Amino acid sequence: QVQLVESGGGLVQAGGSLRLSCAASGRTFSSYAMGWFRQVTGKEREFVARISWSGGTTYYADSVKGRFTISRDNAKNTVYLQMNSLKPEDTAVYYCAGDSSYSGRYYSPVEYNYWGQGTQVTVSS
Repeated sequence: QVQLVESGGGLVQAGGSLRLSCAASGRTFSSYAMGWFRQVTGKEREFVARISWSGGTTYYADSVKGRFTISRDNAKNTVYLQMNSLKPEDTAVYYCAGDSSYSGRYYSPVEYNYWGQGTQVTVSS
C-alpha cells in the first residue's frame, strides 16, 4: 500500500514557476512509476507527466512539454513536478499517482493504482 501527499501548490502570476512535491509512504515506492495529472472542475482528469521507477524514462503531455519537468528522488520517496512559464490554462488541481503494474496506457488515469488528495495551482493573468 502506498499513500501519496502532494504539496507546493498555490497562486502564481503567468510566466512564473512552481514546484510540486509528492511524498510517498511505503517501502515499494522506488518500484512504482509515478505520474502527475490535473483536473478542472467539470472536466476529465488530464495527463500531465509520467516518470519510470528509475527516472530514466519520462512522458509529457504536449501542452506542458518544454515547460514542465518531472523528476524523482527514490531515497526521499518523493516525486516532483517543476512547472515553469506557467499559463492561466495551467490552473487546476494537480494530483500525483502511482502505477504498480504498467499496462501501456501511461496517459490514462485507469493505469494508476494510487492517488494523492490533490493540490490547487492557480495562475493569474
